[in-house]
Amino acid sequence: MRLVVRLMIAGVALAIGGLTAGCSSAVVPDAQGATKPAVISSPGRAVTATVPAAAATKTASAPAGPVLDVVGVPRAIKAKEGILVDATTGQVLWSKDATVPRPIASITKVMTALVILQAGGLNREITVPKAVVNYVAKYGAEAAGLIPGQRYTTDELLHVMLVMSAADAAYTLANAYGPGLPAFIAKMNAEAVKLGLTGTHFTSPDGLPYPTEFSTYSTPADLVTLGEAAMQNPVFRSIVDLKYYNLPKGDGHNAVSATSDDTLLGRYAGLVGIKTGYTDAAGHTLLFEAVRNGRTLIGAVLGSPMTTPFTAAQDAAKVLNWGFALKQAS
Repeated sequence: MRLVVRLMIAGVALAIGGLTAGCSSAVVPDAQGATKPAVISSPGRAVTATVPAAAATKTASAPAGPVLDVVGVPRAIKAKEGILVDATTGQVLWSKDATVPRPIASITKVMTALVILQAGGLNREITVPKAVVNYVAKYGAEAAGLIPGQRYTTDELLHVMLVMSAADAAYTLANAYGPGLPAFIAKMNAEAVKLGLTGTHFTSPDGLPYPTEFSTYSTPADLVTLGEAAMQNPVFRSIVDLKYYNLPKGDGHNAVSATSDDTLLGRYAGLVGIKTGYTDAAGHTLLFEAVRNGRTLIGAVLGSPMTTPFTAAQDAAKVLNWGFALKQAS
């Protein structure tokens, strides 16, 4: 059975990866293992993060299954932040500034999908609103070219949103399920509170820089918790594993052809998702999960440099290779 990773990681992940950001701090254990709240600085916002010492101790001392013998760290990781977790046991294998908030770009759409899937109605028919055209144009967003007035089912729009990372599909879904964007974003933040994502806040359904580039943010630790929650839904899991999605022309809508920009899908053995992202402020981001030889690893890298479109995928592959090479502790 998969374990929902509850990453109260003050005494675990930070001990493994350490905090290296010169202008930020996070909850760290003192000599007796207690934790102290600290202010985590992110551009334009300060977030206070407090992790109970008992929870950190429980995560560290009682994983739900065999632990791995963590030796060394992944090499040449260019991401500013990241984390890798054994999804079965909850053991944090590696972390780097895992509780420091930063922009997450289109990984935001994972929460959008989770809220919609919890609401249900995959066969619900939704009409593309007029406002979507100006919304996409304003931000120069990735879009599927949805035409106002045309109709798609929730399931079809979820596929387009998650595979292609289409902002027009995210906008259309959020507008319908709010109803209206403000109501839907409130639902996203309510779900974040429910999941215990204390370093996470949403101001859009897609990660676009609204109202600023830093208004929507999360942490690697929170994203793994979010990813685990989403991956428990079989519909979500089946969609994010797709490299391609082709929707033929139907009654009320044009054909849509979507290709995932996750370059690891179909190339990295065992990868089963989850979501890429990119903005100027976020850099390249990736929330990922892979399964090999009965071991499931889930992780995130944020702020991979913009030197090429593949830096987050390269970072994730290095982290996964390292994690799968770890041996079970004797």
